Amino acid sequence: MGYVGHRQALDVVLGGLRRMEYRGYDSAGVAVLDGAGSLTVERKAGRLANLESALDTTGRDAFTGTAGMGHTRWATHGAPVDRNSHPHRDSSDRVAVVHNGIIENFAALRAELEADGVELTSDTDTETTAHLIARAYDEGATKGDLAASVRTVCRRLEGAFTLVVTHADQPDLIVAARRSSPLVVGVGEGETFVASDVAAFIEHTCEAVELGQDQLVVIDRDGYTVTDFDGEPAQGKPFTVDWDLSAAEKGGHEYFMLKEIEEQPDALANTLRGHFEAGRIVLDEQRISEQDLRDVDKVFVVACGSAYHSGLVAKYAIEHWCRLPVEVELASEFRYRDPVLDRDTLVVAVSQSGETADTLEAVRHARTQKARVLAVCNTNGAQIPRESDAVLYTHAGPEIGVASTKAFLAQIAANYLVGLALAQARGTKYPDEVAREFSELEAMPAAVHKVLSTVEQVRDLGRRMADSKAVLFLGRHVGFPVALEGALKLKELAYMHAEGFAAGELKHGPIALIEEGLPVVVVMPSPRGRAVLHAKLVSNISEIQARGARTIVIAEEGDDTVRPFADELVEVPAVPTLLQPLVSTVPLQVLAAEIARTRGYDVDKPRNLAKSVTVE
Repeated sequence: MGYVGHRQALDVVLGGLRRMEYRGYDSAGVAVLDGAGSLTVERKAGRLANLESALDTTGRDAFTGTAGMGHTRWATHGAPVDRNSHPHRDSSDRVAVVHNGIIENFAALRAELEADGVELTSDTDTETTAHLIARAYDEGATKGDLAASVRTVCRRLEGAFTLVVTHADQPDLIVAARRSSPLVVGVGEGETFVASDVAAFIEHTCEAVELGQDQLVVIDRDGYTVTDFDGEPAQGKPFTVDWDLSAAEKGGHEYFMLKEIEEQPDALANTLRGHFEAGRIVLDEQRISEQDLRDVDKVFVVACGSAYHSGLVAKYAIEHWCRLPVEVELASEFRYRDPVLDRDTLVVAVSQSGETADTLEAVRHARTQKARVLAVCNTNGAQIPRESDAVLYTHAGPEIGVASTKAFLAQIAANYLVGLALAQARGTKYPDEVAREFSELEAMPAAVHKVLSTVEQVRDLGRRMADSKAVLFLGRHVGFPVALEGALKLKELAYMHAEGFAAGELKHGPIALIEEGLPVVVVMPSPRGRAVLHAKLVSNISEIQARGARTIVIAEEGDDTVRPFADELVEVPAVPTLLQPLVSTVPLQVLAAEIARTRGYDVDKPRNLAKSVTVE
């Protein structure tokens, strides 16, 4: 985060970092310009609280000034220790830099600096930029021009990066630049901000500007100026943030994740709102024609983590509604296996942040192959939507907890809308059928609200399961992606061994894992919509129960046939088969959170993870 204005910069920057700590919490640091030629820096490994304690010890009076910047880090180059924490400075302590991303050619840049006699004091790729910017500022055509110096260095950098730069000689401005990594400008009255996320400055302004690829911005208290990396004038895209500070605060909950689980009915309703008008499904931004959608003969869904699981659900819906082949691909693998793409291929890129590095590169690969790209994203104006042919925003609001909850359910709902939009364009569903499917979707927020009103049983179960060493998850049809997501949540939050399996694969190996007392969570299909699968899964439960496993069964209300085989039965509302993940996922989120709480872990900030993975 960077700030120039009329307030004390330290207070503004620390407030922003608190709201962004979910993005990385291996270390934190601040730099403040005092306006008289001094640059004061403090940085500490660990949580932001460690930095604040260090500031209290040093004395916050040393950080007086109305321009400054800060950083919370998720380590890539260099261990999370004090000397690798940001901001990094040049040898004269005149330049300070914070950086997100990875500079892929930093080894060559470091060798160049060391050959010139520069002594580097950290293991990071970031420190090289501080020395290079200082050298450009002190020499040649860019001497004394901080923005030109940063542009010169950016042109040499390879990889993905956001840089925020200050210089002690120019205490009334801050320079920031971005390539394939998030950066947004906040515009207030007599003050201007830059940050990775609008949450950093939402307390002070709702007016924001998104920056494009390879753009640089200079901010001062009067506003901002945007150029490209060659110094040519450029334009950012202004927008107004449609949520306020209270949406980014816990609202009385112990953890953000618990608040966000409870916000899921609203997140679903907001995702659906405005997408059915005059009897038709509509997208948010569509730069792709109805004829292009009609011509689609194959769909790829590319995503990572929980978003990938939402894509697996999408496969069932799109194939059923549209009669189109759908492949779901981990974005990190997509472009490395030479997938077969052409003008009639639709690539659906799902990313909460819209900045996920692997997914962004998958989008770029698809575009080079002339495929159409449709983005499903929760962040207005992010890079992936900007590089796509069409966008469907999930409107789930800010999600602070690192483990995705409401964003995941919103992604599933958005993927359903994508399927209906394709069915509508291709004529595989009549208008009244599309309307009926959308009406069933509109009923889902109420169904999720009903689940949330009955989860105390799941919390109690989580407390009793906290001592388990491992948990298995089983599902069939759309229950299989739910099982994968339940296992992922448990790994992320409780650091337990957890695996999700397609239940039909149980006898092909995984049944060897079943032992006395092992908890096995089973996501049951509806006995109404999938009677054959239901019967087969009942047989699977019987097999694992006979071998001593402890069965925890997620089943729809009124499914009495499964009761004899469930040591613990968790009931969810009866909903259409394809929509069941929207209700069956919620108990698994609650279960993972409660197990993690009972084991004494930070639910919002699981170790080694960051909310938005902006490096490959």
